[in-house]
Amino acid sequence: MKALWRSLKQSKTGMIGLAIVLVVVVCAIFAYQLAPCAPLQQDLMNKLHDPAWTATGTPEHLLGTDQLGRDVLSRLLVGARITLLVALAGTVVGGVVGVVLGCLAGYYGGWVDAVLMRLVDIQLCFPFTLLALFIAAVLGGSLGNVILIAGITSWVRYARLVRGEILGIKECEYIEAIRAEGGSDARIIFRHILPNVISSVIVIATLEMAKIVLMEASLSFLGYGVPVTIPTWGRMLSEARANMVSNPWQCILPGLCITLTVLGVNLLGDWLRDYLDPKLDV
Repeated sequence: MKALWRSLKQSKTGMIGLAIVLVVVVCAIFAYQLAPCAPLQQDLMNKLHDPAWTATGTPEHLLGTDQLGRDVLSRLLVGARITLLVALAGTVVGGVVGVVLGCLAGYYGGWVDAVLMRLVDIQLCFPFTLLALFIAAVLGGSLGNVILIAGITSWVRYARLVRGEILGIKECEYIEAIRAEGGSDARIIFRHILPNVISSVIVIATLEMAKIVLMEASLSFLGYGVPVTIPTWGRMLSEARANMVSNPWQCILPGLCITLTVLGVNLLGDWLRDYLDPKLDV
């Protein structure tokens, strides 16, 4: 742990990424405690206010209000919770499915490998966002469906990575020795192979989280994300389009949150990749 922290302190970009991610996590966990107003509370008498530091801003709403008089800061804080929930849950779903299928393809080979890798090739033929929109249109918009879509669209990278790693590891002498002693396939995979690829999986997971953040924002922007009663950064961007010229802050603030979150996760993922130095085969 000390070596990990020492390496992180030596990386300026890693520290910046960690700081951004920690801020988002804190805002997500304590969203309702930090929010000055209820995120759905409307006040049409005070709609479209600019942030407090502008000439037309008011101290009651630090980041202004939207077209329905809802407090922008409160909606941004709750939106952070939704973004983090979708990113974490989608990463777990995609990671578990991809790692399991990658293990099966790499360890058993043969027709199992051929079938699973053809599925990977078929999915990779479709653009990431187009595939997510197609699945969202079929399943409908809900928080659970968005998480499922994130998992479905991200498992292939884990599967290819784990398969490539296992193809080399399963031929090592110590694996042959365990197999000769009567070790079961499950024991070999989970006790002797997976620990050797887990560092690569962690790096992929951090980078996939950034993609899922963008995917969730895109689906919400287009109206295929979570229900309209749940504040999200993508939906805030969509609703602010009508007032983009007269009230640019309505677009700038949620867009800035999305940009900084993706940047922070990517910077932290780049540092993890350099620290763990995985041999990525994807």
